[in-house]
Amino acid sequence: MKIIILDRDGVINQDSDAFVKSPDEWVALPGSLHAISRLHQAGWTVVIASNQSGLGRGLFDMRTLTAIHAKMRRELAQVGGAIDAIFLCPHLPEDNCRCRKPLPGMYEQIAERFDVDLAGVPAVGDSLRDLQACATAGCAPWLVKTGNGQKTLASGQMPAGTRVADDLAAVVDILLEESAA
Repeated sequence: MKIIILDRDGVINQDSDAFVKSPDEWVALPGSLHAISRLHQAGWTVVIASNQSGLGRGLFDMRTLTAIHAKMRRELAQVGGAIDAIFLCPHLPEDNCRCRKPLPGMYEQIAERFDVDLAGVPAVGDSLRDLQACATAGCAPWLVKTGNGQKTLASGQMPAGTRVADDLAAVVDILLEESAA
């Protein structure tokens, strides 16, 4: 099974310091939906792992988050793509849960759900905590320069072996080229 794990905000859609709190605020980044579609059509399993502390902060409820994800899935279906599963952490940073990135709990849940070894599985994020969580879980970390990616890159604190690409479309170009070789 070819599987990829994606962060949501800053990788697939525009991020916001004020959180993405409604379907209207969810706006796909240029090329991201087509990139996911290309993976889906090439037989990849596409999974999202996303911290969503806005739930724990009371900024939106699960019904609203479901509506945001329904919009994402609709727009993705319009270009021939699909998301196989969405894993999320609703907790606040101070809750010290294992599922909140930078800890690897969501990735461990993904491994269990799909019965896969995460060694070398590409995982794409735009923040240091994304990269730390996926590296701890054994995934191959990818940093995109969208969202918080430029700031993360400038920090120079990325896990060893992190690959960097301009955006999700560039990651997909490389992955599909490498899997065809």
